[in-house]
Amino acid sequence: MSRSFSSFREFYPYYLDEHADRRCRLLHFIGTWLVIAALIAGIVVSPWWLLAMPLAGYGFAWIGHFVFEKNRPATFRYPFYSLAGDWVMFYDILRGRVRI
Repeated sequence: MSRSFSSFREFYPYYLDEHADRRCRLLHFIGTWLVIAALIAGIVVSPWWLLAMPLAGYGFAWIGHFVFEKNRPATFRYPFYSLAGDWVMFYDILRGRVRI
């Protein structure tokens, strides 16, 4: 059953609850770094690298959910909030607000 969220601020605590396992958060973090690397490679080396962006980001994240969290990624129910949540969680990990 899907919940209804009126704002990203309301959604983000739910998003963090869906990423309770540190291994899942680590895989999200690695995937996001790889998305950044693929973007840079796509600009500097070849636009073909841009195709790796969704594979790296979603691939690592979904492995974390299916293997460690044993839940369905929020992307399927809340695609825009989930994408924003990935980047906010990445930034929060860098700042030490979320642990991996």
